[in-house]
Amino acid sequence: MIITQNTSLAYKEAKGLAKCLEAYARDFASEDIMEIGFNEQTGYVYIALEFDSVQIASAFGQEVEYIYTDFETGEETFYESFEDYEKERICTFDI
Repeated sequence: MIITQNTSLAYKEAKGLAKCLEAYARDFASEDIMEIGFNEQTGYVYIALEFDSVQIASAFGQEVEYIYTDFETGEETFYESFEDYEKERICTFDI
């Protein structure tokens, strides 16, 4: 479900989205956002970014995770911190 104008979130989903937005502001400010949504199957609220096919996600209001999706294979890699994501993914870019 993409979060749009008339979407209501439960307390923990709202807390999770707040944590995702905080992580976006801290780690990816000004990067293009493709979508903000809620995955009803996993319980994740997420911010999907154009940058490196990464999502900032939180399940049930817990701390955020960074999820990289390889669109060629469909494989997802989960990182518990921005530092872990940065070490494995960003250091391979010529920024």
